[in-house]
Amino acid sequence: MSEPSAWQRRIQGEWHGKPSLFDASGTWVGYEQVSRSSVFEDGVTTYYMDGGLEAGGPLAGRFRLGAPFEFGVDDSDVNRVYTGPDFYGTGQPYGGFVDAHYYSPGWQVDLNTWNQTIDDMQVYSSLMYQGPSIVACFNGLYTRDPAKVERWTADESANGPASYILPTKNAGAYSGTCELYGADQKPGGTVNVTVELDPINLLRTRHHVTWAGALDRRYTVEVRRDGFRSFYEGPDAWGNAQAYGRASYPSLHFTDVWKLKGREFMVDATQGMGAGKTLAVAYELFEGGAPAAVVHGVLTWSSS
Repeated sequence: MSEPSAWQRRIQGEWHGKPSLFDASGTWVGYEQVSRSSVFEDGVTTYYMDGGLEAGGPLAGRFRLGAPFEFGVDDSDVNRVYTGPDFYGTGQPYGGFVDAHYYSPGWQVDLNTWNQTIDDMQVYSSLMYQGPSIVACFNGLYTRDPAKVERWTADESANGPASYILPTKNAGAYSGTCELYGADQKPGGTVNVTVELDPINLLRTRHHVTWAGALDRRYTVEVRRDGFRSFYEGPDAWGNAQAYGRASYPSLHFTDVWKLKGREFMVDATQGMGAGKTLAVAYELFEGGAPAAVVHGVLTWSSS
């Protein structure tokens, strides 16, 4: 390519973060201090990632390396192919969100990385697999604003291990306008998403969810939280979710042919007894087993 793709132009610059590492159960075990950048030069894109693992428990031996990452990318807004030597695979952009699947020879894991870019912030997560089994998860927030790096790193150190918890006593709603993309990665308009919360007790909440606009759906589901796990127990959707720190990963089956897999990241979650007010959401929708759409955006809280 003579020019970088729209996604490559969106993510230009050097990004700094301190994503947290969680084991398969959702237990926090450490951090990865990271600076990463991508360079488009002479029609070739190269990614660089430098950092170091802090703590890590039994996973430290797998994720601590002796050299920075470097890998090439065949840059495209349709398929971004990672050509090694440190990552091999592909990623598909949907506007400001990319869904990537690739393999790391150094970490010896298969990764599914979701990266949602919101202005100068990236909401990042990598679920890492050994075959079909989750090994670990990295997730966190990145900035490319040099003036914010020092404060950002301190905040990620403090808040990275915070748990994903929605309000448990106050009724209200998370709402916002999200972007819709088809399975063909083309924009399909906007969807106004509202998640009304009706708390039942400290561990159960009734969700009334409305999607309106380019995609219309309304459903009610009772959600039960059990530690890092959540369970969606009807009447209009059934499924479960696993949380790794501030991010929860739901898998829902509706009472028709549709199903949903997603990530809900509580951007402003902090340690303590309370919930954040800003959710960065990304949902992949399936009609039967076939990918149908991607919805992503930011929802904000307002009390009833």
